[in-house]
Amino acid sequence: MGDKRSIEVTDFHGFPIPNQTLSLSFSMDSFVTTLTRLTSLKVLSLVSLGIWGPLPNKIHRLSSLECLDLSSNFLFGSIPPKVSTMVKIQTLVLDDNFFNDTVHVFDFTSNLTSLSLKNNKLKQGPLDFTSLTHLKVLDLSGNRLYSHLPTIPKGLIMVSLNRNSFNGEIPTQYTLLTHLQHLDISFNNLIGIPPASLFSLPNISSLNLASNMLSGSLGYYNLTCGNNLEFVDISDNKLTGSLPSCLNSESGNKVVNFSGNCLSIDHHHQHPLSYCRYKVHKDQSTQNTNGLGVSVSLIVGIVVIIVLLGIAFVIICRHYCHRRISEQHLLHKSVHENSATGFSSEILNNARYISETTKLGTQGLPPCRSFTLEELNEATNNFDNSAFLGEGSYGKLYKGRLEGGSQVAIRCLPTTKKYWIRNLKLRLDMLAKIRHPHLVAILGHCIEVKQDDGSVNRVFLVYEYIPNGNFRSYLSGNILWNSKFPIFRLFYG
Repeated sequence: MGDKRSIEVTDFHGFPIPNQTLSLSFSMDSFVTTLTRLTSLKVLSLVSLGIWGPLPNKIHRLSSLECLDLSSNFLFGSIPPKVSTMVKIQTLVLDDNFFNDTVHVFDFTSNLTSLSLKNNKLKQGPLDFTSLTHLKVLDLSGNRLYSHLPTIPKGLIMVSLNRNSFNGEIPTQYTLLTHLQHLDISFNNLIGIPPASLFSLPNISSLNLASNMLSGSLGYYNLTCGNNLEFVDISDNKLTGSLPSCLNSESGNKVVNFSGNCLSIDHHHQHPLSYCRYKVHKDQSTQNTNGLGVSVSLIVGIVVIIVLLGIAFVIICRHYCHRRISEQHLLHKSVHENSATGFSSEILNNARYISETTKLGTQGLPPCRSFTLEELNEATNNFDNSAFLGEGSYGKLYKGRLEGGSQVAIRCLPTTKKYWIRNLKLRLDMLAKIRHPHLVAILGHCIEVKQDDGSVNRVFLVYEYIPNGNFRSYLSGNILWNSKFPIFRLFYG
């Protein structure tokens, strides 16, 4: 236990506070990871130590833990759902922190007997704790929980749900809690007449219903009090009529607070009857208005979501159609570019011109295929300088040897344009079909794609290797004529 009490801080935004929390270098995730090495740990109590950050889900790895107390720290976010898998835990205390998410249903198959989450900022809808059959103590006070009171198991002894925003009537299920000794549901927005049998539970000793909007007459039925009832607080409600005899301060040793109502008792700080009737009508109207407001807000929210989804659908459709149009445009453009280099679309599609050349050009050559970058790295020894042949306006050229032993020439093309990968493959597949005895054939290609946006990063073309120099050397007369020489420009542009 330390001295860095979180209750001295009124608001916390998830960042370290000098002299209140541990430093910025502290990591709750790393801390819990270290703790999980203590596989036999049964009791962990870290109170007022200035620990801050979200509670990691890996806390459930402390599988032998029976008691966990992290109260009065600076933990925020949600309570990890995996906590419910800690089957041996009996006591869970997370009081006086800054947990500000919804409360997940604690579907324990364990022996949890005490659950205390008081003084956080928890909020959510209906709660159901009936699966916690061994639970004896439940404390959810001082949060922002709303809707109806939670459903709770019958074996509970102490229940504290005060200082929240629970509304509706007190459930009749609470009148069946025969083991209940302490019930505090004060400072909420509860309405209706308190169930008479709540006062006569066999073990009830303390009952606090103060500061709600409870109304009606307690003397309407023959209300009796349990033999163990010692403290009752029904103050600051809208109760009317006479005070039941068992709640009279003169009967027994009970402490009964009933001020701030409209009871027919003189000199006990009671309001006139008209005040309670007006307040009840006003409060009920406010709740109905709030309910209507919630319904309207829900409908408006659904409509907004539908509209946003519709807009997103239209944007996606337009983007997809734009890509399809761009692909067709680029493909059409590539045909014209081929025409500009001497290969018109009419010639490419005319069997009279290409049938024989295709037969001659493909003799002894493997079919065009897609290479992996690993294959090219292996073929060129990771593009070592010893494999470098030269560089021109169409990129660097390397000599390589494939796994089968065949020599190839590999050109790395610079990608100044942002191609869509499908359109680029269409271009390459079309060029790969052009084969002639006097043209160097494309054996394949490799397209490297960026991981972040899926665009093309680098393009490699794999040609058959011709060991007689380049076209410039041939024109200058430095080498003998060969029926094959690399004219790379015909294949890219």
